[in-house]
Amino acid sequence: MAAVPYRPLADRMRPRTLDEVVGQRHLLAPGKALSRLAASGSLHSMIFWGPPGTGKTTLARLIAAGSGARFAALSAVQAGIKDVRQVVEEAAAARAGGVNTVLFLDEIHRFNKAQQDAFLPYVEDGTVVFVGATTENPSFEVNGALLSRARIYLLKSLESADLGLLIDRALADRERGLGAQGLAIEPEARELLARAADGDARRCLNFLEVAADLADGSAVPAVIRLAAVEEIAAGGQRRFDKGGEVFYDQISALHKAVRGSHPDGALYWLCRMLDGGCDPLYVIRRAVRMASEDIGNADPRALPLVLAAWDAYDRLGSPEGELALAQAITYLAVAPKSNAVYRAYQAATEEAKAGGSLEVPLHLRNAPTRLMKDIGYGAGYQYDHDQAGGVATGQAYFPDQLGERLYYHPAPRGLEIRIGEALTRLRAERAAAVPRRKED
Repeated sequence: MAAVPYRPLADRMRPRTLDEVVGQRHLLAPGKALSRLAASGSLHSMIFWGPPGTGKTTLARLIAAGSGARFAALSAVQAGIKDVRQVVEEAAAARAGGVNTVLFLDEIHRFNKAQQDAFLPYVEDGTVVFVGATTENPSFEVNGALLSRARIYLLKSLESADLGLLIDRALADRERGLGAQGLAIEPEARELLARAADGDARRCLNFLEVAADLADGSAVPAVIRLAAVEEIAAGGQRRFDKGGEVFYDQISALHKAVRGSHPDGALYWLCRMLDGGCDPLYVIRRAVRMASEDIGNADPRALPLVLAAWDAYDRLGSPEGELALAQAITYLAVAPKSNAVYRAYQAATEEAKAGGSLEVPLHLRNAPTRLMKDIGYGAGYQYDHDQAGGVATGQAYFPDQLGERLYYHPAPRGLEIRIGEALTRLRAERAAAVPRRKED
């Protein structure tokens, strides 16, 4: 007797109608966009954007089937322009017979812009109806011409209740699921299974299939115990793509929690990133930036403390060194905040780029040779340490064409309160000592 070909539970339980799809109620509830599209039987090019296991491929198949169109699926991981051209040729022949073709391209973000351009004309003339799927932000990964011809549908991670429903269906379904095995599942095991799947239906059903093999057969019916699910879910990492949309969303959340003086939120996002496999050195490098951009001179201890955490991590590695990183992140979060240095640097950079090659005033130039002294280099320079109060208040430091400029405005927080007071006094003394030159 020939063996029955194996099909994963997740594939066997793939929804056959839109009514069987769980989650995505913002698109599938009565009156919502995809519900109306399916009811009309019409088609248009579209891109499904969302996390893994949220139903992108399933929705593409069901919408194509509901409209009576052919469904041609390609994966950008394996396919190339040659494969696209073959689908286009077949689609043209089918179109001559009055049948539309849906070209479904999974992981479209893996196609470069030239590859995406290859099928653009056939989307334009209607030879194919394009449906793409991606886990990455289409704004960055899909060329503008294709974006303008396709509607974007954002899919969301499944809720635990949705995943619990999937588990119940798979255990009850005798035709496609595990119903023939007569399995039961402990409530705590069901809850953990749904939580460990992390919003991914495919992952949930894969976990369930493994858990079924570990079911306690001494009970009648056999029971999937909590201990079995704990074993399967152990070490499972949360969704994190080390360079894609989720990565940048999470580092943005971490940075903003630090800027917002919220140590608890900052620690949460730090731990989410580390749990997902982020290189701790990447976070430390970003923390160095935070220390200068968001704290600056309001607390000059922040920068050396982060550098010390970097050194500690280099010496200890993971996981011991990660505690030093947590210490640095919490310090940054509670430190007084100022972006005065950041703004001053930006303003000075813009002026330096816009002003061209303005010459250094003669009194500020170095004069190591007799010739340079003879032509006026260094003439009139006032050595600050020889002046009363240690500052030559009558001395200008900008090119003559610029006049006086103010870039740095200390914030009224932390050490910058005292820095601001000192600068206010010095600037007043300079204004009194040197008539203010007309600014450009």
